[in-house]
Amino acid sequence: MQGVVIDNDRCSIARALGVLGERWSLLIVRDVFNGVRRFDELRDHLGVARNVLSQRLAGLVDAGLLTREPYQDFGSRQRYQYELTHRGRDLWPILMTLMAWGDRYLADDGPPVVPTHDGCGGAVRLVPVCERDHPVDPADLVLRES
Repeated sequence: MQGVVIDNDRCSIARALGVLGERWSLLIVRDVFNGVRRFDELRDHLGVARNVLSQRLAGLVDAGLLTREPYQDFGSRQRYQYELTHRGRDLWPILMTLMAWGDRYLADDGPPVVPTHDGCGGAVRLVPVCERDHPVDPADLVLRES
């Protein structure tokens, strides 16, 4: 990769890490993608402290990645569950890429979880391509100001 050197204050990666760079944030987004949407379910699944989960959820809502939706089980008080916004759903390729990288370099002894296309059963691959559908290698990437 070559081209423009970007200062941190103008860097989209640095700004994204300001929202998502803390460990629990991406794990929360992952779990909401997978259908874990209620506070107690998230806390139990992640094993995170209540106060930390509350702070991270509030930050993800403030950043526009999640919304809080009220629900009420019969005989209980109103509570909230969390749903991904369009902005949050756009994190899907990032999560899939992190998962593939982790499977490749940090896997334990068990088999990896393989994301597959429900329609045909084929394994999902994320391949960077340009707007003309040419595969792009990092050596062929140039950063330009738009």
